[in-house]
Amino acid sequence: MGALVARVGSTGRRDRPHEVDVHVGQRLRMRRTLLGLSQGELARSVGLTFQQIQKYERGVNRIGASRLAEFAIALDVPTGWFFEELPGLPTKPKRGSRAESSAIRELGGRETLDVVRLFNKVKDRRVRERVMALLRAVAAVDEQIGG
Repeated sequence: MGALVARVGSTGRRDRPHEVDVHVGQRLRMRRTLLGLSQGELARSVGLTFQQIQKYERGVNRIGASRLAEFAIALDVPTGWFFEELPGLPTKPKRGSRAESSAIRELGGRETLDVVRLFNKVKDRRVRERVMALLRAVAAVDEQIGG
């Protein structure tokens, strides 16, 4: 686990946030954004301030195990979800994880997250089907013109 060893300065403190803390914070932000929650809304749901959420999302503050469990409940994900895609973390691949991993990588952009969040707000099945048909048509045209 050499890649996950903290960088420690001469004072005995880390010089910068640990890459695991940054990764977990990024996953926290991604899930919060996907659900359409503000930092303040998430903070209130777990009894924190939005400033604390900001620090967690940047990896400046570490998220303890009990707090991570609270976030997992509030964001409706298993606790292990926060560690998925972490480089250097020794894990045994699960069935279907390759497809899941590539889907998570594709969700990295802010626009993509916004589209997913908004699409999830549409409850009418017929409307959702029409939106999907529209997206397929636009993608096909874009592909034809070399976009």
